Amino acid sequence: MGKKGTLFVVATPIGNLQDITLRALDVLKSVDLVVAEDTRKALALLSHYNIRKPVLSLHRHSPGRRIEEIVRELKGGKKIALISEAGTPGISDPGEELVRRCGEEGIDTVPIPGASALTAALSISGLPTRSFLFFSFPSRKRSKRKKLLEELKEYPHTLVFFESPHRIKETLEDILEIMGDRKVVICREMTKLYEEIYRGMVSEALNWLAQKEIKGEFTVVLEGRFPSKAVNKS
Repeated sequence: MGKKGTLFVVATPIGNLQDITLRALDVLKSVDLVVAEDTRKALALLSHYNIRKPVLSLHRHSPGRRIEEIVRELKGGKKIALISEAGTPGISDPGEELVRRCGEEGIDTVPIPGASALTAALSISGLPTRSFLFFSFPSRKRSKRKKLLEELKEYPHTLVFFESPHRIKETLEDILEIMGDRKVVICREMTKLYEEIYRGMVSEALNWLAQKEIKGEFTVVLEGRFPSKAVNKS
């Protein structure tokens, strides 16, 4: 049996196409196949850099056999690049399962680091970053979302999550109700033409959003439990 191939987990821009590394471009030029969450965005990125490679889709609604198909190609010696719709694959992303299967099969998995909405938002938040909790998109169901916020209410570290334009107001209202008014940094359309960064209290952010036509996806960085909420044992 021949040598197994390699899965390259390649970070791609979250907006601005210039935010791609030279190494990522070299890898995309060298692989046999690109596996992408969104084939249209993948083809646009590859075309921008004059890279011609076959592209195979892997998204949340892909048939279960798709991952096994990709694993077979890797076991056959192929070099494959995994890219997300935007940013770093495997972070709140369907590529997570492919990476897990490659680990089970002993297939080399190589990270090609780069853009990430998570770390980009944290880096400019001004909130503590020594420790933080990322929980992707809160549930669409309000009851489940409120239950999560109740569980996190006393968490002392910075919280980071993504939210859609359709639910950002509702989620912030739930945070204000359950977790209280605390510092928040809201990043909209990061690295894109209409990028906005808002810093303030949750109540102020709701007022800010009320005056806007809400578009684009959001990354939210939220202050952890207030020091004043800590139990005084003296």
